[in-house]
Amino acid sequence: MDSIGKTLRAERELHQMTLEEISRVTRIPAASLTALESDEFEKLPSDVFVRGFLRSYAQSLGVSADSWVVQYNQICNPEPPEIVPLMLPQPPDNKRRWGVGVALVVLLVLFTLALSIALKPRQRGGPIELSQLHTDSCHVQATQVRPSSCGRSTIAMPIRSSRS
Repeated sequence: MDSIGKTLRAERELHQMTLEEISRVTRIPAASLTALESDEFEKLPSDVFVRGFLRSYAQSLGVSADSWVVQYNQICNPEPPEIVPLMLPQPPDNKRRWGVGVALVVLLVLFTLALSIALKPRQRGGPIELSQLHTDSCHVQATQVRPSSCGRSTIAMPIRSSRS
């Protein structure tokens, strides 16, 4: 079995084409075609390019490239790329969900308690208790009601004592 390079050169010479003509048709640089025919694959770019060059070379000659690509794969035997497993996102831990839920409920209760304390009405402007009013009235002198000229009056006026 001949090498790929010898097979390519023999097929090109059979079709009476030069390297420059193949280079013009395939748009592959002449240096790369020379490296292909010399079996110097290390001078060529990656394996993907070499397979593409072989297919273009065969298409320009009007032959099938499958046998050349298979032969190249057997010779060079490129290792398949290492498959790296993807890290899938882990489902959230149910214990953590419960902890977050409990924390939210506790925060809601504390917020409600703080809000009720902050908004509790203060007794500053509230009504005066009767017991407080009764003790204060003992210190005030007796009051007398004087009628008004406009009708009944409910205004209480203090009575002057005769002692002073």
